[in-house]
Amino acid sequence: MPIIVNLDVMLAKRKMMLKELSEEVGVSTVNLSILKQGKVKAIRFSTLEAICSALDCQPGDILEFVEENSE
Repeated sequence: MPIIVNLDVMLAKRKMMLKELSEEVGVSTVNLSILKQGKVKAIRFSTLEAICSALDCQPGDILEFVEENSE
């Protein structure tokens, strides 16, 4: 998948646990864990906005597009 989720990196930079983020954002720890692992197909803008607000970051700090090699 060419979209990489760097949620774990932002959590580490902010010294925040997944459970803390879950409580602040209002999304279950399980769903955030699935997002953190990059196993989701979509994310709502409202969820992304809440995560960015809680982590004081930009969407590009969490999501990264990596071009797949088409060989």
